Amino acid sequence: MSIDKDIHQRKFRNDYQRLMINMIYTYNWLMENTRNFMDQYDLTPQQFNILRILRGAGEPLSTLQIRQRMLDKMSDTSRIVDRLVKKELVRKVTCPTDRRLVDCTITEKGQELLARMDAHEDEFDAILNQLSPEEAKQLSGLLDKMRQSVD
Repeated sequence: MSIDKDIHQRKFRNDYQRLMINMIYTYNWLMENTRNFMDQYDLTPQQFNILRILRGAGEPLSTLQIRQRMLDKMSDTSRIVDRLVKKELVRKVTCPTDRRLVDCTITEKGQELLARMDAHEDEFDAILNQLSPEEAKQLSGLLDKMRQSVD
């Protein structure tokens, strides 16, 4: 379907408005599909993002360092980390060099959960399987280009 039909709008002010509305609509569609996938693992997309950040870092990170790497910069990182601690997926330890900071690491249970999820990457990627790998690369490049003009 096209954005025109999806939102029942026949006319747009210009192609930029159509693009903006299409991107917002598509973002929400993508997030809904992502949430459906994450629900199988009792995770939110933000919790998943933090687990991936901690796994990729390979060393303890402060909540500030995690926030700087997050996809959703508006997330309440401390609250999300606390929920992951309750699920025993993340461990918090007071930083030995600065007692005001808390270092976060992914636990073995968190590593195991991500490994189980990794086994289903193809299912997750299938959300975008309407695009060829070349189209996905091209679209990603266009999105990068669009953000460069604002920075």
